Amino acid sequence: MAYLLGIDIGTTATKAVIIDTKGHILAEAFAPSTLMSPLPGWAEEDANEWWENVGTVCRDLLARGFSPDDIAAVGVSGMVPTIVLLDDQGHVLRPSIQQNDARAHVEITEFKAQTDEADILHRTGSAVTQQSIGPKLLWLWRHEPEVMERARKVLGSYDFINYRLTGVCSCEQNWALESGLFDMHRYDWADDILALARIDRSWLGEVHQPSDIIGQVTEDAAAHTGLRADTPVVAGSADHVASAFSAGLRQQGDLLVKLGGAGDILYVLDELAPDPRLFIDYHVVPGQYLLNGCMAASGSVIKWFRTTFAPDLDYPDLDAEGEQVPPGSDGLILLPYFLGEKTPINDPLARGIFFGLTLGHTRAHMYRAILEGIAYGFMHHLEVMAERGHRPGRTMVTNGGARSRLWKQVTADVLGLRLHQIAEHPGSSLGAAFIAGMGVGLFDDWAEIERYITIAEVTEPHMEHHRRYQDLFRIYREIYERVKDLFPHLHEIAKGQ
Repeated sequence: MAYLLGIDIGTTATKAVIIDTKGHILAEAFAPSTLMSPLPGWAEEDANEWWENVGTVCRDLLARGFSPDDIAAVGVSGMVPTIVLLDDQGHVLRPSIQQNDARAHVEITEFKAQTDEADILHRTGSAVTQQSIGPKLLWLWRHEPEVMERARKVLGSYDFINYRLTGVCSCEQNWALESGLFDMHRYDWADDILALARIDRSWLGEVHQPSDIIGQVTEDAAAHTGLRADTPVVAGSADHVASAFSAGLRQQGDLLVKLGGAGDILYVLDELAPDPRLFIDYHVVPGQYLLNGCMAASGSVIKWFRTTFAPDLDYPDLDAEGEQVPPGSDGLILLPYFLGEKTPINDPLARGIFFGLTLGHTRAHMYRAILEGIAYGFMHHLEVMAERGHRPGRTMVTNGGARSRLWKQVTADVLGLRLHQIAEHPGSSLGAAFIAGMGVGLFDDWAEIERYITIAEVTEPHMEHHRRYQDLFRIYREIYERVKDLFPHLHEIAKGQ
């Protein structure tokens, strides 16, 4: 029997699945990861912890009766575009800098001043933003020169795991595209942009498409994971791309709302149509693309709220409280910019705001306002897409938040869309496993992913609530426009403390 292993390097956990080729997810495992924010706006993780987690989840899965000889291939997905720096011996030099890290705001301004922003957008598909790799590398040269003098490789999260598995430095195409260092028209690194970031192409791996086999499991990696040495490993995929694919997004207009630690919203395009307010990705399916909106903080705000204000309650208890609050939270509005914000405002200095607090508001109001504020963030992305003529068709909802009836209902009501929830959806790890199967020829067509997709529930929007939320959304948008000039001043004051 041939099985496929999919691994996802996520913000909060490393997850893995084993699937067969008939549409069955046979086993799942996970190991928690630690997100560190030692200073405001910073987001880091320990790449070595990811590798330890990969060993843990692989050994866990194999111990359930699967033979290493039956694993036909491995695919890895992960957060993008993170930065992992290696020295000439392949050792990790410092904690990863995550995609939602906002430390390089000064370098972003400098990077923009040295480039033609319209040219950068045209060539790379993205504006220079909080997510761009170049400004973060400049920050490292400025603040950690001793690290950069020793650095010889820059890898993303899943490319790093692929390196540990195979000993090969490679780069999957979506890390390249989202890095802002890659000319998508030439399908090659842009040497002039690399020079601005003070690196050259020797620091970067060869660019591959997701199902390309980039190497085989080494003897050392086999000892760490329990996998068979020489098991094929494919290039894999960005986590949100793999998740969108495994949720069934394959046709123009298909939309995915991911209710996770960060908030992703993805829309399928049949043509390359970048927008400076959004990211664009290569779809797993050749010839298709994904418009990608990514909010720096989403479920992580919910986690912060529970940890800070309701440590003795579980999330279902908070949902029960929030259900007692009317739509609109009695005039309380949240701006969820707790880690700055990526798309669509691209403001690393933005901060979270509760607007409209009164003595009549309770913890339940604040909790519901968080759910609504995250949904307003998704609505802002739909507004940007609508300006370009992109209208959502079938809309899917996934990730941990999809288990919350209240979060789903609030999202459906704010967006005014029917949300199709996938049953027992493991997300990116399923997509990574399927990509591995395509790489070794166990599947003939990308459409075969439908074997693994079952709709568990459809959440219908309450249109009377939607109309109320539209009025509140306009206030949500205006709050930021009125206070955005204060954020830099606040940052300077906080930095001086």
